[in-house]
Amino acid sequence: MSVNPRLIKESFALVEPVAAQAAAYFYGRLFAESPHLRGMFPPALDVQRDRLFGALTRIVWSLDSPDGLAAYLGQLGRDHRKYGVLAEHYTAVGNALLATVRRFAAEIWTSEIEAAWVAAYTAAANIMIDAAESDSGVSPAWWLAEVIDHDRRTEDIAVLTLRPAQPLPFTAGQYVNVQTARWPRVWRTFSIANAPRADNTISLHVRAVPGGWVSTALVRHTRIGDTLMLGPPMGTMAPPAGDRDILAVAGGTGLAPLKAIVEDVIASGRRPNIHLLFGARRERELYDLPDLARLESSWPWLRVLPVVSDEPGYAGMRGSLPDVMGRFHSWGEHVAYVCGPPAMVEEAVRRLRADGVPLSRIHHDTLRPEPPCGEPREPRPAYSRCPSPAPGR
Repeated sequence: MSVNPRLIKESFALVEPVAAQAAAYFYGRLFAESPHLRGMFPPALDVQRDRLFGALTRIVWSLDSPDGLAAYLGQLGRDHRKYGVLAEHYTAVGNALLATVRRFAAEIWTSEIEAAWVAAYTAAANIMIDAAESDSGVSPAWWLAEVIDHDRRTEDIAVLTLRPAQPLPFTAGQYVNVQTARWPRVWRTFSIANAPRADNTISLHVRAVPGGWVSTALVRHTRIGDTLMLGPPMGTMAPPAGDRDILAVAGGTGLAPLKAIVEDVIASGRRPNIHLLFGARRERELYDLPDLARLESSWPWLRVLPVVSDEPGYAGMRGSLPDVMGRFHSWGEHVAYVCGPPAMVEEAVRRLRADGVPLSRIHHDTLRPEPPCGEPREPRPAYSRCPSPAPGR
């Protein structure tokens, strides 16, 4: 049975506007028909619903790009091992998904559309199952990691250094899902803030979000000696392959993946000029400046520019990061990395495009704070990289 992308996209277009209702129906149907699966999910399903719909959206609109889609599905399959997902669970999920799309696209539903969805889901599930089974003999489903340092930089921001019990292979720019003993089955994503190290340790930059279960636990309740659980590294943001000069624009804890990429470039022995613009609302929120200054002093090709937007008395560079970008020479020949709050990322990307930087050289992720659990939120896109086959986290 062949996949028909057109039929799937046309029917999914009717589901997208009612994403919240569709996701709620999906989980209600899944747990009604397979109640034993409820224990695999966190008590509050708000973020889970967002991730479900974000992943489904990316899959549907990537059906015409099979190679990129296969890579994404393989990554999803490997990542789902940490939840205890087994091959037999995909049947229940598929039945619930088909029932959901059928309900919300009822006005155009036909047997031909149903066959297209069955074919697409079967193909996707097989890729995920095969990837999980291939990975099971190579790496663990999750990693236990000891907290060996907890540096509270501000009231709401901490830098955690973790030592995984087993080697955790990753690429600079990737992120991991984190679970604390305080909130079992609740996973949140955080970017790794360093390039791979010989001692296998990793650092996370965490901002506590009001009402955010995991981020608050990591900043305010986690201590040296505690153990966390980590999922497999994910994400497609990676260091550049060539020698072009680099612009990195980081808002708040969006610094984490960009700092990792800068470290990786330095360790590679290449010598491009690197401009790192690090912005925050107030000076005290420039939480990593001492470490960035040490990095800058040891690497002549790196220039770190702190930027503050909401503190008139600040003696350094003031303004929004996109505005500050425009005060320099053209970035048209650079490769650019942008990470931070959504509005900043969108405006920075727009201005880079206007400055002549092609999409192929603009890499970005949107830093979306952990939502207060139990509160609704608009569906988030899967992790994105420009150009991307498809929205955090």
